[in-house]
Amino acid sequence: MKDGRVVTVAIRVRPGSSRTAVGGRYDGPFGPALVVAVQAPAVEGRATEAAVRAVAQALGVKPRTVQVKAGELSRDKLLQITDPPPDLANRIADLRG
Repeated sequence: MKDGRVVTVAIRVRPGSSRTAVGGRYDGPFGPALVVAVQAPAVEGRATEAAVRAVAQALGVKPRTVQVKAGELSRDKLLQITDPPPDLANRIADLRG
């Protein structure tokens, strides 16, 4: 049974990277953010879509539970994760290093 919890995660997207990777910390406008490097270019939302998929995979959640809450057209974004696992904060902390 789902409890309807929602967690917000700040990310910093680095489009056009040589490989997709999630890890590291960036102190951005939304506070400490998780760095997400994606191969997709910052064109027509492709980098945003790739970042959402990469974060979902790195955190072990289904992509459909991750949505962009703020920063759709910015490198700094707030993601909203619905019904997160209980240890999500630890998973994020591990990835931020």
